[in-house]
Amino acid sequence: MKLDIIGDIHGCFHEFHELTVKLGYQWKQDIPVSPAGRKLAFVGDITDRGPQSLKMMNTVYRLVQKDLAYYVPGNHCNKLYRYFLGNKVQVTHGLETTAAEYEALEKKEQQQVRKAFIQLYENAPLYHVLAQGKLVIAHAGISEELIGKQNSRVKTFVLYGDITGEKHPDGSPVRRDWAQNYKGEPYVVYGHTPVREVRKVGKTYNIDTGAVFGGKLSAIRFPELEIVSVPSTMPYVAEKFRELDKAVP
Repeated sequence: MKLDIIGDIHGCFHEFHELTVKLGYQWKQDIPVSPAGRKLAFVGDITDRGPQSLKMMNTVYRLVQKDLAYYVPGNHCNKLYRYFLGNKVQVTHGLETTAAEYEALEKKEQQQVRKAFIQLYENAPLYHVLAQGKLVIAHAGISEELIGKQNSRVKTFVLYGDITGEKHPDGSPVRRDWAQNYKGEPYVVYGHTPVREVRKVGKTYNIDTGAVFGGKLSAIRFPELEIVSVPSTMPYVAEKFRELDKAVP
């Protein structure tokens, strides 16, 4: 199994297109296809904040439908899912950009978009265990004792990280640095927390390099463990990047 796992895209379709081309994919009928038979994988948060969330969403949906990609949901995906279900959610923290795109569509197009994303989300596992158990893909990561389990604790962890229940002054949740204590056998590839460079700690890789905040969109090739990135065209927002150690270029 050969994969190219892509970090949080957040509607940055231009960067996604550039990255897939750099990875050697060819675009056919508006989706990227690998001549070498590789597959894409997404760590979630494919929408919100960026300029082309619906186009990004539709592309991932089609790739998964054609068995050309793996997808796990992120916290933004979860919120968008609840929004499409008609649940009461705050249309803030990036969801407002996706909602504005959606509301600008004709009714029939809205129904198609809503149906496709609900199907994508409901058919996605909380996390993927791939390559005969050698690789785990989870949006915000996963601790070794949770791998193989499915419960509310797992759902909270993979969507939001190892949260303590406390809040930072800006309202964001306080999270433990679970990667520092990870002793599991599988590699864990995740995103969720923007870092300036892909962060390797042991067998864990955070590949969210803040494309939507003016950083980079990054991928890790598996099993090669090679990092491939393209620069973002979005404005740089320095305060969105966490200062974490052990980054790799």
